[in-house]
Amino acid sequence: MFKVLISDPLSTFGIQKLLDAPDVEVVQQTNLSPSDLLAVIGEYDALLVRSQTQVTAEVLAAGKRLKAVGRAGVGVDNIDIDAATQSGIVVINAPDGNTISTAEHSFAMLMAVARNIPQAHKKLTDGTWDRKSFQGVELNNKVLGVIGFGRIGSEVAKRAKAFHMQVLAYDPFLTEERAQKMGVTMATVDQIVTQADFITVHTPLTKETRHLLSTNEFAKMKQGVRVINCARGGIIDEKALYEAILSGKVAGAAFDVFEQEPPTDNPLIGLPQMIVTPHLGASTVEAQENVAIDVSEEILKVLRGQPFKNAVNLPSVPAHVMERVQPYFTLAEKLGHFLAQVSVGSVQEISVTYSGELTEIDISPLTRTILKGVLSFHLGEEVNYVNAPILAKSREISVNEQKSSQTKGFTNLIMVSVKTTQETRMVAGTRLNGYGARIVKIDDFSIDVAPEGFLLFVHHHDRPGVIGRVGTILGSNDVNIATMQVGRRDVGGEAIMMLAVDKPVSRDILDQIGELAEIKSVTEIDL
Repeated sequence: MFKVLISDPLSTFGIQKLLDAPDVEVVQQTNLSPSDLLAVIGEYDALLVRSQTQVTAEVLAAGKRLKAVGRAGVGVDNIDIDAATQSGIVVINAPDGNTISTAEHSFAMLMAVARNIPQAHKKLTDGTWDRKSFQGVELNNKVLGVIGFGRIGSEVAKRAKAFHMQVLAYDPFLTEERAQKMGVTMATVDQIVTQADFITVHTPLTKETRHLLSTNEFAKMKQGVRVINCARGGIIDEKALYEAILSGKVAGAAFDVFEQEPPTDNPLIGLPQMIVTPHLGASTVEAQENVAIDVSEEILKVLRGQPFKNAVNLPSVPAHVMERVQPYFTLAEKLGHFLAQVSVGSVQEISVTYSGELTEIDISPLTRTILKGVLSFHLGEEVNYVNAPILAKSREISVNEQKSSQTKGFTNLIMVSVKTTQETRMVAGTRLNGYGARIVKIDDFSIDVAPEGFLLFVHHHDRPGVIGRVGTILGSNDVNIATMQVGRRDVGGEAIMMLAVDKPVSRDILDQIGELAEIKSVTEIDL
């Protein structure tokens, strides 16, 4: 018999599978104090929580029998993931249970901002019958731009199609085939910004998506555009939106999430063009039941030794395998993250080739790590070591893995290539005794670079003085070069240089370098 403790309130319907399981004893004790939890956790094989219970390293250490901790929801901020991983405890969440609820809330906000429903309701309940002030617009034949076409974004698009809207969709993993299947048009963020009547965002909040819509984007938008954010606070620059509403560029906006929550002293809240709700995307009876159902099913699978998918920490790997692959984890993830930043177009295929001593071990954990590196650049915390293959499959990304006897002179070598809708890029890396992880090849160019920190990847024509001119631009902008490596195939032909710099490089500086006649492209890489 397995013992499962549920320490936060969960619906009986949601945990019914656990209650019905003949090999599980369920104990529901909510509002346990930290000391009470520490006193009893040693008796249990699994712990189920929401956001109230703090699953600290101390709790995990006391849970000598714990095999899994389940969070009935998406966020796991109240669980010490590193401590759980070190203790071999699987942490499970429920990322899919709130998809429909959040999509419906987004569409409700879209309709409300089109017809000024909350504003009209408020005025009428205040005693004023005012039909003239709240003239809205139809959704019929309007262009909806969906930025982020994952689970929630695609569900919003389905509803928009039912209202005869034209849908433009952007996602770094969206393919033309899937777009056609969904009845939407593939577009860039810039195309959405310039063509859409309504814009809704459904991306994770990452370095790349923070303030994805800001002053420059609002300037390009149609007069009278309306924007919706029920995803993550910070994707839309709130200060820039405030100015765009005051200028009349943006006719209305609807936000369920904010950069700071609760949004104290936020000037957007007082604008009559704004519709706001307090992070209600997943606040439905069904969503709360669904996340409880999902996490209960996953916990049962973990306890019974069956395959599971929604873990947020490293899957269990036999100790003898972990000992041999552990040194390569950082290299593998950095190679994937590097390719994600240099590749242009939607990813269609990821291929990995292992050579040298890596052919003698189980390299599947490394492939998962590479996938996490590629996907997490765009999907953020949604990706983990367990679900990376599932997310790749759901986005119709083909993953190929092979071992090769060709070592190319290295004791070990990992070669990763990414095929997109526009190009194929490759990077290879190794571990050198005394030096650690190194990138040794990029496309057809040999190079020797440590995959860490801030890097500038410059593709250029091999001409005298070009390196000096790049260095002059960086120096004049107070950017210090730590190291530099150059690779070329032929004298006077194409070449690459990789510069390690001490701080992030602004878009303006990158543009200055890109304007040099010899430069083909320049990309900032954050590893």
